[in-house]
Amino acid sequence: MKKAILYLFILSLLFNIFQYMNSNKILKTQGQELENAKTRITKVRDSITTLREEKNDSDYFSLDYDDDAQEYFSRYDVSKVAAKVKEDLVTLNDAKMGNRLVPYEPINGNKFIISKIKILNHRWIIADFYSGSARGEVLLKYFYNEDKPTDFERIDAILFANTVQ
Repeated sequence: MKKAILYLFILSLLFNIFQYMNSNKILKTQGQELENAKTRITKVRDSITTLREEKNDSDYFSLDYDDDAQEYFSRYDVSKVAAKVKEDLVTLNDAKMGNRLVPYEPINGNKFIISKIKILNHRWIIADFYSGSARGEVLLKYFYNEDKPTDFERIDAILFANTVQ
């Protein structure tokens, strides 16, 4: 009987040692996983901060964030002004030879049309144009007219040498 109790005692001691070692290993692994998760969270927060700063930098030249430009349009709803200006600009794409603000002749029968527009402030617009195989950008000056089409004046344009695929 003493031997059986001694064997049971040794067996329970070995079992407790095994449990202790296993628990320590699990605890250490979970601690490492927690540290890795904290590191990933820090990287994500840094990425979000960087993206927020980049967005703020890119929005610096934007009618939506330019207080002086918005003050210029104080008697109008700025979002409606922007929508009308964009609509008036895109309407010029319907001309037979393409948008008159793009100083290039059609290429292979494809007229140049303005596709993307960014209103920088109360006076300037930068726009992207393409003709199917070529693209470029144009800098425009505009004068908003509430009751008639917006007046546009081309400041400069550039046609990129690479082609659109």
